[in-house]
Order: sequence, then structure tokens, then C-alpha cells
Amino acid sequence: MARGPQKPDAAKAIVPIDEDAIRALASLLDETGLTEIEIEQDGRRLRVARGVTATAVSVAPAGSRGVDTMAAAVPVAASSGAVDPSLHPGVVASPMVGTAYRAPEPGAKPFVDIGSTVKAGDVLLIIEAMKTMNQIPAPRAGTVTQILFEDGQPVEFGEPLVIVE
Repeated sequence: MARGPQKPDAAKAIVPIDEDAIRALASLLDETGLTEIEIEQDGRRLRVARGVTATAVSVAPAGSRGVDTMAAAVPVAASSGAVDPSLHPGVVASPMVGTAYRAPEPGAKPFVDIGSTVKAGDVLLIIEAMKTMNQIPAPRAGTVTQILFEDGQPVEFGEPLVIVE
């Protein structure tokens, strides 16, 4: 049985790597603080990501009105000496990717400041995702001891935002 000419296997086709595009995306990751970015252009897709070893655990506080608060557990290297805020038991982590804001509108008083006393369900911040403002509630009553983001900063899923003790 005679076979015709063989076509090269599409999976084995070598695609040239655009090192400049990879460097530009890596630089964008540094500038924005994101952990990954993906673009598609002319049917070609390029994804650049940093290694992240976070495990997210969903905790649904009473009165959260359907918004989950995420607590991330990230191992800390014993020799680093730095304390990882995501390991703190009072961490409030981002439940989504978006832009975090401390106040309901520009120039308005922030929802909370360091030292503010909050009740479970009080709004700590808002995250804008897909043109929707999502209120992030306090998972427990306590005092805000740390605010780990800047107003208007892009945030990732599971990123520590506030610590409530």
C-alpha cells in the first residue's frame, strides 16, 4: 500500500519564540504586581507567569451576603526572617482579580484605617472587577492592624489585603 507525502505533524511544528515580547510581559508583571499575564494575537497565544505556591481556602462568614472571603496559606522559608502576612490568622485576602479601593469614591473617607474597629460584615474595601464594585466584608469583629494594598492597586486572587485582629 503506497502512501502519499507525509504532512508535518502540527504538534511538532516549531514556533519561533518572541523573546522581546516575553521580556515586555515580564516587565509588565513587575510594574503591576500581577502574577501572570496572557495575550493572544493573530492566533498565537503567549502566557508569562510567576511561580506561586498559594493555596486558597474559602471561608464564608455569617452575613457576608454571598461574598466569600479568601484566606491564603503560603509557606514561608525558615531562613527568610520576614513574616508573610498571608500566614496571619486575621488576613483578609482578595476573593477575585480586580482593582482595590479603600473608599467608595475618589476623595471620600476610606472604609477603614489602621486602628479602626470593625464588626463582622462591615465593608473593609471594594474591588472593581469587570466594571462592578464588589464590597469586601470583614470576616470577623476586631481591629484593623494592617492595610496591605495601595488605593487603586491591581490585586490578584488570594492576595492579602487587610489584617483584622
